[in-house]
Amino acid sequence: MTESERYGSRRRRASDSHRGPAAPTASAESSEEAEADPREVARAIVLRQLSASAKSRRQLEDKLADRNVPEDVAREMLDRFEEVNLVDDRAYAGMFVRSRAETRRLSRSALRRELAQRGITGEIAGEALEQRSDDDELRDAHVLVRKKLPTSVDPSDRKERDRLTRRLVSMLGRKGYPPGLAFAVVKEELGALESSAEEFASEESAGDEVAGDEFSADGFPGDGFSGDEYAAGGSTLGGRDRPDPDGAHVWDTP
Repeated sequence: MTESERYGSRRRRASDSHRGPAAPTASAESSEEAEADPREVARAIVLRQLSASAKSRRQLEDKLADRNVPEDVAREMLDRFEEVNLVDDRAYAGMFVRSRAETRRLSRSALRRELAQRGITGEIAGEALEQRSDDDELRDAHVLVRKKLPTSVDPSDRKERDRLTRRLVSMLGRKGYPPGLAFAVVKEELGALESSAEEFASEESAGDEVAGDEFSADGFPGDGFSGDEYAAGGSTLGGRDRPDPDGAHVWDTP
């Protein structure tokens, strides 16, 4: 389908949507615009759209078709906006790739699809996507997986590990990452998480053993004396005075 055919098809759909009582507001607005100068209508529409956010030429064409602006008028108006750089697909594509990569961490293939949906393909799309490298995608894939990982994983629970792997790989797939890269990243991140869990468990076990040794049967923690020095009936701590059970102080020699 040529651009002219696509634009005409878009206008027909817009006209159909404005017919009947289901959309009186849109119909009334369309009638008012039809009575006005089409060029002024087109100019006002484009300015409103650009004041809200940057847009590609294709997006603006679609907006003009929605309002039944004649194709030749739409083309003329958009050409004028391009001449003064208010419509610039090259600049828009570069900004779009940077923004989407930062906020959503999409892969280049996903970004290419989104650019195509906005009418940006070929050299302009390729130039914009050159901002992203293989290393960028690998780093972003790791970041995405880490955000979705649980705080711990039981290495012995194979069923849970497989379920988590499938979920994380699917998440990366939806963002355009190829299966090979997705599986490799998920495997690496799960391995790191399981190693950390095992290391933590080992440290906890070692700490428990040390604590148990400090409370041996022959002594008390932190006093420096053995249990033998606390003889039954005795009242000294290594030759030092201590209160006897009745509250009186006695002095025992070793």
